[in-house]
Amino acid sequence: MIITALLVINLAAAAVLAFMGDRKLAPELNIAGSAATFAASLALAVRVHDEGPFVAGGGFFFVDAFNVYLAVLTAFVSMTTAVFSRRYMAHERRHGKIGHKGMRFYHAMFQLFIFAMLLALLTNNIGVLWIAMELATLSTVLLVSLYRTPPAVEAAWKYFILCGVGIAQALFGTVLLYFAAEKIFGEGSNGLLWTNLSAAAGSLEPTVLSIAFIFLMVGYGTKVGLVPLHNWLPDAHSEGPTPISAVLSGLLLNVALYALVRCKVLVDGATHSHKAGYIMMVFGLLSVLVAAFSLLRQKDVKRMFAYSSIEHMGIATFAFGLGGPVATFGALLHMLVHSLTKSSIFFTVGHAAQMHSTQDISRIGGLVKGNPLVGWGLMFGVAAIAGMPPFGVFTSEFLILTALIKDAPYFVPLFLLGIAVAFAALFRRVIPMVFGDAPSWQKPIKASHMPVLVHMGLALGLGLYLPGFLSEWFHMAVEMLVK
Repeated sequence: MIITALLVINLAAAAVLAFMGDRKLAPELNIAGSAATFAASLALAVRVHDEGPFVAGGGFFFVDAFNVYLAVLTAFVSMTTAVFSRRYMAHERRHGKIGHKGMRFYHAMFQLFIFAMLLALLTNNIGVLWIAMELATLSTVLLVSLYRTPPAVEAAWKYFILCGVGIAQALFGTVLLYFAAEKIFGEGSNGLLWTNLSAAAGSLEPTVLSIAFIFLMVGYGTKVGLVPLHNWLPDAHSEGPTPISAVLSGLLLNVALYALVRCKVLVDGATHSHKAGYIMMVFGLLSVLVAAFSLLRQKDVKRMFAYSSIEHMGIATFAFGLGGPVATFGALLHMLVHSLTKSSIFFTVGHAAQMHSTQDISRIGGLVKGNPLVGWGLMFGVAAIAGMPPFGVFTSEFLILTALIKDAPYFVPLFLLGIAVAFAALFRRVIPMVFGDAPSWQKPIKASHMPVLVHMGLALGLGLYLPGFLSEWFHMAVEMLVK
């Protein structure tokens, strides 16, 4: 019942908001729907904490320590993003960037997008997972093109084509996975269930699963934004509404990586080797290096932080590929703190762009003078995402680096190079924006500060102290993922 409520809330909210458009209470209903989803996710987390993993809905749903924390994170960030979007989208509406139909579309698709991600996380069926990922793609394609400008339509089209090709590869990988499972479970849906596949991983045909993982890596890796499959991500972030950039970077990339890690566990069990891990390490490290050097030449502030997302998803992918308890624990923590920090950064960047009527880095300055909370929010956000202590990103990267020094020291120079270049590039660009002179075209706005303060507080708190229940979930997830 909890899982049903978790999913039905978003669908019901999407249906109602599709009719409300931009009426007076539409933003409040969007917030209320997201808040109710977050409350349901907390109830689900409490049950997992008290009773452990469980299967529900006749085997259709499966909840464990790995996906429950991502479900709570997805619901939480969607709620804070809905709060942020209330003022942000009202500003866009007043200045004519979006009309009545656009607001109707935005609210409805926002809730549908959250539904798709939660379904992908909680389903026990790899076929339904693929469908949910496709639904998430379609809903966000429409949101990326919301402003209907030529660059926005082009970005949405590129997103649709590249992710469409990628998801087709993932479908073929899923078919191969089912082909291997059918020999054990026979025809029917039993061969599509994570729980069955995980229990029988050692009996699955290793050659078929090795080939399947290549297609799954390309397919879901495209959604993660891994190099060289990343070209859609900077355009989608820069041209879509800022709230959508926040949930794309903070949530959708996590869901795609979740699917990839689940598949890796099956391949490891079937092949009794680390082949899948090596593939993930190569893609992850390549993403870190390419994204870090790409940061140096960015002129659009949202594109810059889109490349930062590619870098950090590369770090998490690399850590999962490296394997081992410490690296996997660090990767789980990194997904969490990156989501909180990056969404907070996009909140402040969105307001900074509204204050200056541009996303051009060279035309944004004096944020601390124009709006101290926006300026300092961006400054602390960059300090956190760059890995400065005592923020949570520093803790997760330190754990990953510790495991890397122990298990694969020859990768350490390249890993540190990517982190160092990204660190320098971010501060080189952001310091003039925050502390420079305020240009004459800077305008005051009514900013939404609470989501930024909450996210940054959590990112800082997780760097100083990891709650016992969260540590327990991570340890249980590590036991499932490292065998």
